[in-house]
Amino acid sequence: MGIKGKNDKMVVLACEECKERNYTTTKNKKTNKERMELNKYCPKCKKHTAHKETK
Repeated sequence: MGIKGKNDKMVVLACEECKERNYTTTKNKKTNKERMELNKYCPKCKKHTAHKETK
């Protein structure tokens, strides 16, 4: 189930503090094997926090 191409997969990002799943994005699993981590705004925490890729 690819989004852009054969190697791009949909991933879910969850807040590190409250564990709520807020964002979805795509990533090329062939070139980026480790888990993605981004600083995003969490509406539940009402601040910018680290969001990590979940399973």
